[in-house]
Amino acid sequence: MWDNPRLLNLTASALFGLATVLFAYAGLQMLLRSPLFPLKEIVVRGDMKHADAAEIEAAVDGAGGNFFATDLAALRARLEQVTWVRRVDLRRVWPDRIELTLEEHVAFARWGGGGLVNTFGEPFLVPVDDTAAAALPLFAGPAGSEGELTKRYRRFAELLAPLGENLDRVVLTPRYAWQLRLAGARANSLAIELGRDGAEPVDQRLERFVVAYPESLGRLPQRAASAGVDSARHVDLRYPNGFALRVAGWKG
Repeated sequence: MWDNPRLLNLTASALFGLATVLFAYAGLQMLLRSPLFPLKEIVVRGDMKHADAAEIEAAVDGAGGNFFATDLAALRARLEQVTWVRRVDLRRVWPDRIELTLEEHVAFARWGGGGLVNTFGEPFLVPVDDTAAAALPLFAGPAGSEGELTKRYRRFAELLAPLGENLDRVVLTPRYAWQLRLAGARANSLAIELGRDGAEPVDQRLERFVVAYPESLGRLPQRAASAGVDSARHVDLRYPNGFALRVAGWKG
């Protein structure tokens, strides 16, 4: 070995590398434990309308200590468990501050038998009073379909806007057929059976129905209402060249 310069150089390089790593590790440990870099301030930012300040304070509590040693991943995990908090961004600001930016869920729809869906199509659970929940549309569908329902709701609502009625329910059945309900005046709801996407997309069927509405179904509620009957309506669009109509309590 001593007569092999190449092997001696490799051994020396390896020992030097090992020593460098050990010194760096020791320096890092000293830095993490040093009282010279105390964490003095945690700043919380974000437009928080629902999240409880006490919950946020409890999640942040205990994050003090050394500026370098604070575990940001653990702090983020605790904050993401706070009710209404969707996302947390954290950063260290030299020399003694950590800044947190919290993003809340924005409720977009009710989901099935419980829970909510946010504007990103993500499900979440928070306590919501009945009045606030009633103002949201209802989504129902297979598990994991929340994002697709959110995207389709926006498209369906855009197509139905000329009718001047609120889209208050979107259902995706286990067979992946679409069902809608519009909330019009009292006793004047409109249920729409769209069916499944196929050779003709459901959007196209809905668009055709909206064009035909003023001269067809648009005339019926006034006639039914004048007769003093329930004018709840059901339309089946699963036809290639037209649609079927049923109006409760209306004949002729």
